[in-house]
Amino acid sequence: MAGEILAEGEGFEPSARFSHGKPRSLCAQQRGTILDMGKENPVLVLAAENVPQFAMLNELPHTVCRDFAACAHSGKDATVILQWSGTPELLRELLGICRKVRWVHCRAAGLDNLLFPELVESPILLTNGRGVFSASLGEFVLAAILYFAKDFRRMVRNQTASVWEQFDVQEIAGQTVGILGYGDIGRAVARRAHAMGMHVHATKRHVPGSTDPLVEHFYKPEERREMMALCDYIVATAPLTGETRHMISDAEFAVMKPTAVVINVGRGAVIDEAALLRALSAHRIKGAALDVFEHEPLPAGHQLYKLENVLLSPHCADHTADWQDQAMRLFLEQYDRFGKGEPLNNIVNKRLGY
Repeated sequence: MAGEILAEGEGFEPSARFSHGKPRSLCAQQRGTILDMGKENPVLVLAAENVPQFAMLNELPHTVCRDFAACAHSGKDATVILQWSGTPELLRELLGICRKVRWVHCRAAGLDNLLFPELVESPILLTNGRGVFSASLGEFVLAAILYFAKDFRRMVRNQTASVWEQFDVQEIAGQTVGILGYGDIGRAVARRAHAMGMHVHATKRHVPGSTDPLVEHFYKPEERREMMALCDYIVATAPLTGETRHMISDAEFAVMKPTAVVINVGRGAVIDEAALLRALSAHRIKGAALDVFEHEPLPAGHQLYKLENVLLSPHCADHTADWQDQAMRLFLEQYDRFGKGEPLNNIVNKRLGY
């Protein structure tokens, strides 16, 4: 039941409980290195429901809980919080009482709903699941490019109607893809697009000083329209921050080619959905492939469902059969580094949001 700690018999051994003992010493932090941690680092796992992957935590002192009352009972000794599927509101409440926490790990890559002042202003390290989802999202982008280039919707429609109708298709080799936000997901997209013979351009806050073999040209974020005007496919992989919210809106759609396709596998609100609907309805652009949306789940009857030039994925382009296993393995690798006082990977700049 909600409000109770998940107990033995729900997939947990007694050893999965917290080891309650003497208060552990506070740790020092230097460039993401955790120092002087001691032998045990109790983990508070915030989760909406029990999942099989929690059995992977059985060698660690931990408690899985669902709401404030249950978490508060055990959370006072926690050094680590694993934000698995708990609500942001729960995490925010707990930070006020979990005084020993020195590290929060978020299973997801997107962090915009966790960057509240109490966490941003604190010395607590924040890491995310960057890298777990990139390969699958890169494949989705490639599939979306081919979907529009080969007009698979038309093929399936004709097949269903028993219609034999030949038509021209496009080759993607030699076409240009522009990536908005060249991080881990952006690189996964670039590797696949480059392998298909496409030209790859990308935006990045800090333009690399050295040559990237996958990217022909980098643009600063404020130069994104210059890049978009050249692209056949525009892929949003950027995190959601104050700077990236609605970074694709009417002004951006106005400079795109009428044959351009917009693909979003980053965060829904990076694209101004109202502006996107205007561009799609007026055929200002060729189409859009969307895995994320401003408001999820997308409600029944939404206009996006009705448009022929849209490919929709219900935010599951990265839901491979083992994605949760991969996410937990990443946390366990991080936890091992944490216990040894080694620098953690995927440390988030909390002020920048990624």
